[in-house]
Amino acid sequence: MDDFVCNKLTEWGLSDWIQTFKDQGIDKESFECLEDQEINDLIPLVGPRAKFKKRLKALKCQQQHEEIADSDQVLPSTSDIGDKGKRMLDDLGECSNIQLPPRKQQRGSILRPHTEEFMLSDVKKIMTCTYERLHLEDETKLNAFLKSKISDLETDKRELVGVFGKTGAGKSSLINAVIGLKNLLPSGSISACTTVMIKVEANTLNLKYEAEIEFITKEEWKDELWYLYHILRENEDEERDEDYCDTVEKLSAVYGEEWKNKSPENLMDKKYFMDIPEFLRYKKKILTCETAKELSAKFVKYTRSDSDEPGVNRWYWPLVKCVTVRVPCNRFLQHVTLVDLPGNGDRNKSRDTMWKGIVGSCSTVWIVTEINRAAAEKESWEILENASSLMGNGGECQQIHFICTKSDLVENDDSVAAARALLFKKNMKAKEEVSKQFNNLNRIKKHFSDDCFRVFTVSATEFLRPKLLKPDETEIPELQEFLQNLNDSHSETLNYVSGAYGIFSLIQGARRTEVPGNKTDVCTYLEKKLRQELEKVRESMEETYSVFERCLSEGVEKSKTSCEAYLKKILYPTRQSGRGFHKTLTCVVENGGASKPKKGKQINLNLTLSSCLTDSIDEEFRKTFPNEGKSEPFNGVISSFSLHTEKLLEKYKDLELQLIFLKTEEENIKTKLNKIIRERKKTIYTSLMETIEETMQECYKKAADFRGPDKLKNMRNTVELHVCDLKNVMFEQAKEVMLNHLMKLMEKILKTLEDTLNEGIELSLKTDDSSLPDFSKELELTKQYYSELK
Repeated sequence: MDDFVCNKLTEWGLSDWIQTFKDQGIDKESFECLEDQEINDLIPLVGPRAKFKKRLKALKCQQQHEEIADSDQVLPSTSDIGDKGKRMLDDLGECSNIQLPPRKQQRGSILRPHTEEFMLSDVKKIMTCTYERLHLEDETKLNAFLKSKISDLETDKRELVGVFGKTGAGKSSLINAVIGLKNLLPSGSISACTTVMIKVEANTLNLKYEAEIEFITKEEWKDELWYLYHILRENEDEERDEDYCDTVEKLSAVYGEEWKNKSPENLMDKKYFMDIPEFLRYKKKILTCETAKELSAKFVKYTRSDSDEPGVNRWYWPLVKCVTVRVPCNRFLQHVTLVDLPGNGDRNKSRDTMWKGIVGSCSTVWIVTEINRAAAEKESWEILENASSLMGNGGECQQIHFICTKSDLVENDDSVAAARALLFKKNMKAKEEVSKQFNNLNRIKKHFSDDCFRVFTVSATEFLRPKLLKPDETEIPELQEFLQNLNDSHSETLNYVSGAYGIFSLIQGARRTEVPGNKTDVCTYLEKKLRQELEKVRESMEETYSVFERCLSEGVEKSKTSCEAYLKKILYPTRQSGRGFHKTLTCVVENGGASKPKKGKQINLNLTLSSCLTDSIDEEFRKTFPNEGKSEPFNGVISSFSLHTEKLLEKYKDLELQLIFLKTEEENIKTKLNKIIRERKKTIYTSLMETIEETMQECYKKAADFRGPDKLKNMRNTVELHVCDLKNVMFEQAKEVMLNHLMKLMEKILKTLEDTLNEGIELSLKTDDSSLPDFSKELELTKQYYSELK
């Protein structure tokens, strides 16, 4: 066994398997040739094996990527070339860099990521070697601490941009144009608006176009089949509604005509899934192609139904939870994932959970609609309203972009100049009307400020083949620039290099044999300063807790007095017949309190019942946990937390290295805490509705069991009585659950700050270890990179 294998296993956190590889005589050459079955034999545990396979795959592609990076050339912007040049670019077809931001942005936005990429790669290699050298030393408390810090450096946060819009609005064409791949996502005459999410991200492992299809489980499909057959039976003797048509479409997509006259049990026969054995084996299906166009043709049957698609007899989108499309060498997707999202959640629980998770994790949302009726298009605004709480207080969305597509469509005119003038006038009017409509939506404005909202009028057609507009005038380059800025602002490199710089500072500081006499003074000062700063954080958070407690108490009282009136508005709609509402309410109770129609307004009893509680804390919540980058959580008390090591650096030069470590440790722990807060705040906010939802489940199940002519009456009575009986307990319980989540977060913040910095002070100023290897060169290099990045 050579050093290469040992180093790699250690770097990947798999040092427990070094002996196994050694026993099997695995050297560098055989290591890189390992096949799946051999890996299964070497590493029988699923967790470590999965990690090993992922890392090995990345290793095999690393050299190929480095060769590409060395020879990478930037293509000119289409705004700087003529028609002839544009045709040459079109002939390239699959180049992911066809469209770039205007020349003005290219120098900073394209060259810098390559520099950062090099820095990150270089420092990661250094830290791998450092870990291995430390691993060979005797195990001490400081040694273990250093190795733990190196392992914790790895981060990979991607920015999510969620793309909403109804079928035909031009979402696929927009995404294709923005990332410069006109043939990636299928577009055109689509007959099905599916519930399949499509993620588009960078392929960081190889140079192929790849699609990963994740299916729902067999059990979930079996449950769905029973539900679909229930809808068919409900509509047997009645006028066939939209649910019936959707059901027939789903069944026909998967089974053709064979579903007719067959039971759900029969339709689970494995013969129907011979083309997708991965579905039966609970595995993901991977499609790999050389070009975007080839891949698009392969995965279209997993995302939608298109009657014009040649050679396709089965459409598997009803069985699919998510499709992840990976694109090689695309600068706009370096640290960004675009997600083509259905408008609502889904009756399927796993799809719905994934949908909520992604919507809540989007830092930006694009609402896509055709320009002709952008302000009046109900579906687009309903999507925004329904998802606003998930994106805002319950998520991390910082910006909403309302994108009006097909802005190139104008009346024919003899004069190009007149057509351009008409087009600009039309686009300006659309922007004004959309902005005015946004300002009228109070439910959304509770979560987002005016600064968060922008309107774009785009034309993918004119961008690719201009007739009336220059590429810059289509506003596609503005969206490209936005994505590029998201990539450029990615903090992974800085966080990693900062951590490495701190680690080497600690090592070199600990190696010094001379012991400065002022160490004790500095320790005393820092420990006192830490206590003072923690007390400031504690006081500020306790104040926040008191405000939340007061707001929620008011919300509880209002909920008790108003819940039955709010409930009646839903249970007794004025504009819907009893016969029609019978089906709607049945769907609501069967689906745990929420109806998620393909079109039209969503009904959510749980959201309605918890609305007074959320209203009571929305404003305070947004102040405490802001999504906007210019604001800080808990009124900035964590960002202002400081041990003021900079001042000590001026006075105690002989302790410079130890103080640099503490400074970087402080920076890194704040970054870590902000990530923890960003995730925990979603749990805190959604806990109000989730507690209500949980309390209501028994009543929904009881209501769903009713049959016969009095079914609607019985369902209404059951829900009303349940709320009446529990209103004095249910809302109080929701309040307590939320406050408990908030208290746990506050305790986590204080404990993390205290434990991390106390340990840092002890190991940097009270611990020496001259036996540690010399890393002076590594310290100088990481210091240089750190300075450049800052």
